[in-house]
Amino acid sequence: MPYVNEEGGRLNNYAKEPEVYKAEPPSGSEKRTYLILGTIGGLLLVSVMAIAVVVS
Repeated sequence: MPYVNEEGGRLNNYAKEPEVYKAEPPSGSEKRTYLILGTIGGLLLVSVMAIAVVVS
């Protein structure tokens, strides 16, 4: 770990920085998967809300 001597002899530790990389845009199959998961999540949310309305 890199450290620095500060005033008065104190040591200051710094965390190791992670590598920086460029994000790549999602491919066609990833976009389709996101759409399917979003649809399933939306349907689940609507169904839970409908059950809450019916029960109350």
